[in-house]
Amino acid sequence: MVGTLLGVGVSQLLQQRSVARSERFTRTEQVRQERLQVYSSFAGSLMMYRRAQMERWLICNGGEFEESDAALRARAFDLRMEVYEGLFRVRLVTTGSAAADAAQEAMEVISRIPKAADEDAYVALAREAKQKVTAFVTVAKDHM
Repeated sequence: MVGTLLGVGVSQLLQQRSVARSERFTRTEQVRQERLQVYSSFAGSLMMYRRAQMERWLICNGGEFEESDAALRARAFDLRMEVYEGLFRVRLVTTGSAAADAAQEAMEVISRIPKAADEDAYVALAREAKQKVTAFVTVAKDHM
């Protein structure tokens, strides 16, 4: 009788530990999947915003597009709001500040593109913006 009770107790303890381990794994995987979705969506939004800002600079400096300057500006502002939303989501799912800081830096560089004084500054800002997005992805990957 004592052996049976002892066996039941040990079995219960092992089952509880197994369930707890399984729940921890499931929660960790859910957090990882959420971060992956948030980070990848934000990086995509940054690149679309970068393109819109580059097009704004080009149209203001003699480039020709089917869209008017006003339409490009409106699209850039819409994308900026999408990027801000993504930035807030990054901050919500990030436990440290490195990913959020890298995200903010990328956004700030991209926002400066239309203000470039000349083509050299434009090319430099576009390149720096791409590097900042890549840096964000690298930091985010390490945070996964």
